[in-house]
Amino acid sequence: MAVRLFDALSVETQYFRLCIQEATNSLATAYKGAPSTVLKDLETLLLKYTQEEQSEVRFCAIRWATSLFELQHCPSRYICMLGAADIKLDIREIAFEGLFLVEDDGSSMSKIKQLHYPKLGDMLDYILSQQPNLSESAVDQKLQFPSRTYLVIIEFLLKCFESELEHNTSIKGLSQFQSSVEAMCLLLEHAMAYEGSVELHAKASNALIAIGSRIPELVASRYAKKVPWLKQLLSHIDLDTREAAARLLGIASSVLPIDASCALISEIIASVRGINKLRFEVQYGALCALGYVTANCMSTKPAIPEELFQTTLKLLVDVVNSETATLASVAVQALGHIGLVVALPSLIVESSSVDILVLLQERLTKLLKGDDSKAIQKIIISIGHICVNETSSACLNIALELIFSLSRSKVEDILFAAGEALSFLWGGVPVTADLILKTNYSLSMASKFLMGDPSLSLSTHSPIEMNEANQDRDAMVREAITKKLFDELLYSTRKEDRCAGTVWLLSITMYCGHQPAIQKMLPEIQEAFSHLLGEQNELTQELASQGMSVVYEIGDVSMKGNLVNALVNTLTGSGKKKRAIKLAEDSEVFQEGVIGEGLSGGKLSTYKELCNVANEMGQPDLIYKFMDLANYQTSLNSKRGAAFGFSKIAKQAGDALKPHLRSLVPRLVRYQYDPDKNVQDAMSHIWKSLVEDSKKTIDEHLDLIIDDLLIQCGSRLWRTREASCLALADIIQGRKFDQVGKHLRKLWSAAFRAMDDIKETVRNSGDKLCRTLMSLTVRLSDVTLTDVSDASQAMDLVLPFLLTEGILSKVDSIRKASIEVVMKLAKGAGIAIRPHLSDLVCCMLESLSSLEDQGLNYVELHAANAGIQTEKLESLRISIAKGSPMWETLDLCIKVVDAGSLDQLVPRLGQLVRSGVGLNTRVGVASFITLLVQEVGVEIKPYTSKLLRLLFPVVKDEKSAASKRAFADACAVLLKHTVASQAEKLIDDTAALHAGDRNAQVACAVLLKSYSSKASDILDGYLAAILPVIFISRFDDDKHVSGLFEELWEEHTSSERVALQLYLAEIVSLICESIATSSWASKKKAAQAITKLSEVLGESLASYYNVLLQFLMKEITSRLWEGKEALLYSIAALCVSCHKAISTDDSHTLNEVLRVVSSACTKKAKKYREAALSCLEQVLKAFGDEEFFNEAFPMLYDMCNASALGASGKATLAGSGAKAEEDHIEQVHVPHEKILNCMTACIHVANVKDIHEQQKNLMQVLTTALSPGFPWTVKISAFSLIKELGSSVHKVVVDPQQSNDHANIILLVRELFHSVAPLVVECISTVKVGQVHVAASECLLGIMKLYGDLRSINCTNVQFEGTLLHLYEVEKNGEAKSLLKKCVDALENLKLECPRDN
Repeated sequence: MAVRLFDALSVETQYFRLCIQEATNSLATAYKGAPSTVLKDLETLLLKYTQEEQSEVRFCAIRWATSLFELQHCPSRYICMLGAADIKLDIREIAFEGLFLVEDDGSSMSKIKQLHYPKLGDMLDYILSQQPNLSESAVDQKLQFPSRTYLVIIEFLLKCFESELEHNTSIKGLSQFQSSVEAMCLLLEHAMAYEGSVELHAKASNALIAIGSRIPELVASRYAKKVPWLKQLLSHIDLDTREAAARLLGIASSVLPIDASCALISEIIASVRGINKLRFEVQYGALCALGYVTANCMSTKPAIPEELFQTTLKLLVDVVNSETATLASVAVQALGHIGLVVALPSLIVESSSVDILVLLQERLTKLLKGDDSKAIQKIIISIGHICVNETSSACLNIALELIFSLSRSKVEDILFAAGEALSFLWGGVPVTADLILKTNYSLSMASKFLMGDPSLSLSTHSPIEMNEANQDRDAMVREAITKKLFDELLYSTRKEDRCAGTVWLLSITMYCGHQPAIQKMLPEIQEAFSHLLGEQNELTQELASQGMSVVYEIGDVSMKGNLVNALVNTLTGSGKKKRAIKLAEDSEVFQEGVIGEGLSGGKLSTYKELCNVANEMGQPDLIYKFMDLANYQTSLNSKRGAAFGFSKIAKQAGDALKPHLRSLVPRLVRYQYDPDKNVQDAMSHIWKSLVEDSKKTIDEHLDLIIDDLLIQCGSRLWRTREASCLALADIIQGRKFDQVGKHLRKLWSAAFRAMDDIKETVRNSGDKLCRTLMSLTVRLSDVTLTDVSDASQAMDLVLPFLLTEGILSKVDSIRKASIEVVMKLAKGAGIAIRPHLSDLVCCMLESLSSLEDQGLNYVELHAANAGIQTEKLESLRISIAKGSPMWETLDLCIKVVDAGSLDQLVPRLGQLVRSGVGLNTRVGVASFITLLVQEVGVEIKPYTSKLLRLLFPVVKDEKSAASKRAFADACAVLLKHTVASQAEKLIDDTAALHAGDRNAQVACAVLLKSYSSKASDILDGYLAAILPVIFISRFDDDKHVSGLFEELWEEHTSSERVALQLYLAEIVSLICESIATSSWASKKKAAQAITKLSEVLGESLASYYNVLLQFLMKEITSRLWEGKEALLYSIAALCVSCHKAISTDDSHTLNEVLRVVSSACTKKAKKYREAALSCLEQVLKAFGDEEFFNEAFPMLYDMCNASALGASGKATLAGSGAKAEEDHIEQVHVPHEKILNCMTACIHVANVKDIHEQQKNLMQVLTTALSPGFPWTVKISAFSLIKELGSSVHKVVVDPQQSNDHANIILLVRELFHSVAPLVVECISTVKVGQVHVAASECLLGIMKLYGDLRSINCTNVQFEGTLLHLYEVEKNGEAKSLLKKCVDALENLKLECPRDN
């Protein structure tokens, strides 16, 4: 099956390969535990498939190798080695996983011990079986594997080598193991083939060094025979390879005969001193080798000759003085390696003895000031090596001076190198010369640049032996170092000095801590590190905290206790005052950029710059604030640094820290939420070190933690406030009431205070705390999630606070959060909220206005200017308010109200009705009362009287229409539940409002509208009281008021006539009351009501005409007031509708009406006179009394004369030369057409005799009216008068009984035909109005017909005949043209008939 799947992977298309690959990988598990024969076959199969072209096949082969076989299985590991060089990344990654190549860090040894690597011999045997050429000599051999495969093979074999030695160190002497090592060396030599990569050469050469460090004898003896080969590698282009070859050459030289060693040294010296300039790599390798070989030779007995030794040293000194920094550093390194073994002797220069360091001092000083940091590192470490066996005070002082010159270097690696050198100078470093010379060991690397655990990295090596005779030398060196560190560097005003001092002090403490001198200095060292915990420089701070850990580890019991107390005090802020440092001008107080730039744009960090800014701003005392800020920053940094040190000590301190937990835990909890990520990380390390079970610890100290955090929420430091809020938000989540109940109110207070903080980040943390508290409070107050008693207590604690402190806050975010919480509390608390109902309801109602967007108020103030209707805007505001969370909360409150709650709630609502401000609050309280009454029903009955006394005046006083409606609705729903007497009084009071001002009238209409919609059953019993009010109020001058009552009238009446007849008595009574009042508006409305009654009821009003007429006649005689003309119109309407009853009942009343109306016609007010004339016209027509002509016509004639005088400006009526009528229209004070209309009515009721008596005056009126001085409207009225006159005359003509008046009629008709008819024709000619043409044509035709009926008249001489014919021809109006045609025909007939009659 496996073969088939692998073959399929090889031949199938790409589309199927993925499926087959998945199946193949799944199949591997089926072969686990298979028989050895099957597994053996699989090994061959997988090895074969690793060479396939398709990547899927290779991937599956390596996957099978890693999943089927253990790590000790050599064939499968070999397959992984092959796969590690694959071109596909995924294949390489899975191959590395199968080889378990762990990184070489501090934990590698423990990992190696856990892994079971194959034995070195077994793995090598399998590799050799696959590549037999590897067992042959490496000379001129080509690479047997690709370079990347070789790299993996070497690394894995080294793991096997180290693993085997770790498990059994005694196998070093076994011949079998040594033969395996020999085979591995051979493989490494093959890897050094010329075609190998640089990386492979470096890896292989360093692997040889690694083997040599574990089995030096074997390596030394093997490569003592391969010195020529190693000498070739000294010129390798790769630096690591050159140095490894030099080290191997040194190891090999240790077993060479002294002659051979001397020859080797001489050969190297000769190559360096040769005439031909060597390549850089050759020189570099030669100098390296010279150091290693000479050092190893000097450590053996016998040593090389003194002369050769001097020659070697002189060569190295010459190179230092003459070559570049890189080669000079290599030469100094060689001197250092020699100095590790023996003290460097003085050189003979010009027959005088000079110490080497004295010779090199100037050159080294120059090199240390250079830019090549790697060269400087080598030089400075080498100086330390040189001084290991040095006893000359001059040389030691030079070395110290050179090292101390680097105190202000900003390159960290140089500082670490200098620290390592000082440690060698101090003495007692836990390394041997062989360790440095024969391995790749480095103090800095071993200690992870001072940040590692010294007990693990340095304790495995024994120190260089110290000569007791050199105690004076050691004391001198240590005193110089101590003085430099403690008197100059550690407490310097420059951060660079402090950083260097920290690195060097920690180096000496860590590398030489076992020395009694260090033990005695531990208190001073601890104080120095404690002081440096507050450094801004992260390296200084971290190393200081590491130093505290080192001091704790190497100190005694008393020292450990003092250190723990000091760290605890630093963390809790109660530490002793730190050593004062005098500031210089260039002392850096802040890091550059931390507090911005100076006024001129320059940097602002040093003490001098801060003083300058304070002076420039005119505030010298500002420097103290800067210093306070700097001290706080230092304090914060101290806590962070102490945290790093504490986290390392805590694991070791154990029980010593338990007494401090009570003071530490609250602070540590807070510091874990500090805005500074570095402080967070540091405190988290402490927390994890101190606390095994975080949740349990917090639970045990919860009250203590919360109390401390609540106090710190009010700290003057923003970062403390922010951290406290974040910590509280985290630790109170999910708590029960018994845990946080006592703190709830304080927690809310802290949250609100943070939400109003000046710092944005603190406000954000306050928002987070508020959200957490919201969730907690809602859960604790929800009776479905918490015990009823606990929920009630939580509600008692939180709700009053939110209502008083939260919702009424001036901070928008606090108000919104409070409302949201309150709403959620009301939703979840159910009946538990009843004790707080009155407070909650009133608060929510007030919030409807107080929390409204102020922009809406602004818009309403300027609504008129913006063209926005106020009522629409109010409706918008109310709809927004009713969609708010406050209204939603009120809805929830209504649902839980019971009879017991009303005792407290109703008085508070009443108070709010009286004193509440804001549209939304006013409407809200009214709407809430409405909904409340609807919800509780009859239970509101005891409170209806009180509420109605409050609400009814409010409806009248409210200016807003929306508020009026809302309070009216509240009154209406209360009306349903009040007693009968109270209901009657309310309705009567409501009806009485109609007689008040506009506001009262609107209130009356709104109230009646609400009663009708919400208490119609109650209102139906009082229709007799309200319908008269509604009827009369329909006629109010204010269109809005009249419109409201019109709607009410239409709503309550299906038939207007029936309703008026049904309630006529009440209506008439109210009308009479209104006319009798002193209010002109009421009189006017009553008059208009009478007019409407007359129009609708007609004769049905006859039974009440007398009383109505009396009130009207009485009021007509009183003083004139605006709108009084309505009385005249009502008299006219009443006379028209009840003329029969008036004529029948009392003739005196008839005459009195005529007198009153005639008298009104003489008033000066234009509008009133017009109304009087109109009234007179209707009265004349209504009664039709012939006597009225003689009484009215003279007055009308006089009025016509007065009107004619005003229109023409002449002394006589018939004056000529008048201006055009348009110029005089506005000067007419009496409407002439009204007078003519009244005359027409007089003619209608008069007999012919009376008309004849007034013939002259009548003709004069007509000729005047038809003159050009009057507008065309007057002419229309004149035409009507002529037609009415013709009609009256025609009745006499056709009535044979009135033949006595025939002669008078002929005279009248003749005058009409000869005097008036030409004026009519002239009007047609001059007035360009179609209506005038039609009316004039009708009038002219009537005169002609009337003239034709009187055949005795001669009509041969007609002056206007030609004009008439011309007018007919040019007339454009069709109707007028038709009439004119009839006139022309009638005139022709007259002309034909006249001769025959004669």
